[in-house]
Amino acid sequence: MYKGKILIEVRKGGFINKGAELMLCAVLEKMKKEYPEALFAMTPTVSEASSPYLKRAKLGFYQKAHLWRKGIQLGMFASLIPSKIRDMFGIVLNKEIDIVLDLAGFAYSDQWGARSCEELANSCKRWKKNGTKVIILPQAFGPFESKHNNKAIQTVLNNADKVFARDKTSYKFLEDVVGDRKNLKIAPDFTNLIEGTLPENHDYETNQFCIVPNYRMVDKTDMQKSDAYLPFMIKVTRYAYEKGLRPFILLHEGANDLMLAEAIKSAISPNIQILKESDPLKIKGIIGASTGTIGSRFHGLVSALSQGKPALATGWSHKYEMLFDDYGFPEGLLDVHMTDSELYRIMDMLIDDSSRSKVTNTIKQNSLVLKKSTELMWDDVMSVLRS
Repeated sequence: MYKGKILIEVRKGGFINKGAELMLCAVLEKMKKEYPEALFAMTPTVSEASSPYLKRAKLGFYQKAHLWRKGIQLGMFASLIPSKIRDMFGIVLNKEIDIVLDLAGFAYSDQWGARSCEELANSCKRWKKNGTKVIILPQAFGPFESKHNNKAIQTVLNNADKVFARDKTSYKFLEDVVGDRKNLKIAPDFTNLIEGTLPENHDYETNQFCIVPNYRMVDKTDMQKSDAYLPFMIKVTRYAYEKGLRPFILLHEGANDLMLAEAIKSAISPNIQILKESDPLKIKGIIGASTGTIGSRFHGLVSALSQGKPALATGWSHKYEMLFDDYGFPEGLLDVHMTDSELYRIMDMLIDDSSRSKVTNTIKQNSLVLKKSTELMWDDVMSVLRS
């Protein structure tokens, strides 16, 4: 206990990627309701752009003195600082953390190299030694063909109290490494329960159909798919524009997504607006007010589908395919190499009233099931924490 209160570390939350920030909002909303007197901590990152101090401070986060850099744990030197001085600057130690909630989204995989898996494995061993409760909240995992990552994930499952994979493929990647474990479960993305808010000045008449680009489709795919992505998104947006859907482009992250957005707008019409919203709850509100979404940002798609809004997607990992399977609409996952006729046929499913109604009903029914699963996941988490 830190100052007689439970101290909760929220890991891997960020502020540049709005999906990561939405997960952060969802966790804080739930935990503050369950533990109203709790204190929260976050680890500053090497890149302050992803977790800037002012935003952490605004949310009341203490700064955790832990920095894993090139295999060296640098935060241990903070333990040499007297506690009175640490208190002055809001700095807490790793050993003072009672609960760790990891919401990385998608960081533990061969696709991201070895550093993330190694860091999590070493951290889990320290937390276990300290008696800290460790929950890896629903996220995508794998594959783990690398021997180094394979060993690290075994260490994670041996030391974490609960690990949630948010889809069957991720679960299978973990199960192939560690086998059947009581502390390994499946649960959907947990942002599906959090409510969005619509900005007061949102122009619904101009901005009706949401386009959400993602630069990961360029830098995390093979050359053929990477080269085809921007022309594909231009084609999709042009068809929506010509059909009178009043498309607009909504940004989920930084300069690279903006570059794609500007290229799409330049190729079609200056009338297409690019919306830059800093509040993730307002981003979800905007998506919820839209007639539909075509995008490549995972949490932009979750925000649409969880609110019963039809969506189409391109994806760069298994998590996209699994998401659309969960919502009973596998046809919604598009291939950037598909023919124009096939693309327009699928897009027409969201335009024609009859087919759109069927798609929407399917999505809404599955959304209710997934929200119930998220509630059960939180019940499971709280049961572990109370034990």
